[in-house]
Amino acid sequence: MLATCFLVLLFNGGARFAIGLLLPPMAEDLEWSRSALSLNVTLFMVLFAGSLFFVGWLVDRIGAARVLGAAVIVSAVGLASTGFAERPWQALLFYGVVFALGSAGTSITPIGVLLSRWYPHRMGMANSIAISGMGLGQLLVISVLTAQLAALGWRGSFLALGAAMLVCVLPLIPMKRIAAGSTPASGPGGGSPRAPPPGPEAATLREALASRRLWLLLVVYAICGFQVFLVATHVVAFALDEGVDSLLAGNILAFMGPAGVCGVLLTGLLNDRFGPVLPTVICFLLRTVLCAALLASREPAVIVGAALLFGVTFWVTAPLTVVFGREIAAMSLLGTVTGLITMVHHSAGGLGALVGATIFDAEGSYDSAVVLMFALSVIALALSLVLPLCARRPSQQAS
Repeated sequence: MLATCFLVLLFNGGARFAIGLLLPPMAEDLEWSRSALSLNVTLFMVLFAGSLFFVGWLVDRIGAARVLGAAVIVSAVGLASTGFAERPWQALLFYGVVFALGSAGTSITPIGVLLSRWYPHRMGMANSIAISGMGLGQLLVISVLTAQLAALGWRGSFLALGAAMLVCVLPLIPMKRIAAGSTPASGPGGGSPRAPPPGPEAATLREALASRRLWLLLVVYAICGFQVFLVATHVVAFALDEGVDSLLAGNILAFMGPAGVCGVLLTGLLNDRFGPVLPTVICFLLRTVLCAALLASREPAVIVGAALLFGVTFWVTAPLTVVFGREIAAMSLLGTVTGLITMVHHSAGGLGALVGATIFDAEGSYDSAVVLMFALSVIALALSLVLPLCARRPSQQAS
């Protein structure tokens, strides 16, 4: 069960990052501008983030397994069809729309709900293991495509990705449908035979939105997404501007992936032992210290070290989404609530990438961006410390 979820996210992460490798040969072959092709990525991000709430709602209505099965097919169709694109509108449709919807349906939103039901007492560690597949997928899928790009070409690469989704992932989904129908206590690996801890009474979105804890989490996750995407988009350029060797700077982002896997696995251990607040506090405390270090020094060693340690925090909040959601809403609403939180995280991430570019274009450096990152880390740290004070049930808060 856990291996299946790991594999789904491995292909999800690898396929999403493949566009960075395939975009240059695609632009050269079709004689399209980079900006025209980059519009595909922009449209993908907008639809991907915007559809997460709907995906969560679907999970609550028809089950995570059905959503995953349909999304794998949609993803495969979108990827394979992109390999046949001859005009810009075709690439926008197949990659920016079809693949975006399929990718949202195979994201951490349905996976998190499914694993929270299968591992009610160890949902933090279970989700952390599954999410680590995204980091491994980024490494493995891109490495394989890089080695075979000359033979396959960009068209063959998209076709291979689509075929791999169908052959390697889709056959495993029926097993998840059977698993999803089991009670947590009767499923293997579900932990203690005791019933899962009782959650709050919020069974409708309106009741969940009455929770101050949910609104606090939305702000925290918005800050997290803003920071992650700003760093992921601009860290290499920032390092080059500050004198870091080009080869070393080019590998910073790659090594942040394995660092993120270590961080997310540690998060699972801390969550299952101490709850979700502690790893959240540690995440933003570390980001505060790292931003302060960059404000004090721009030595290459400091930049590289800070970037790698920031990578440890990249996915810390991802496995905690479903844990926080379970504290706010009943299981029947878990997909909707976690979809909302994840949607806010990714939407703010798109804004973070844009703000970083705007600051550099206006000032010629990322100095103000580092100051902004420090200020946001302090705010998120303070809000994380307040989270335990907002743990009452929505019905109590409303009264």
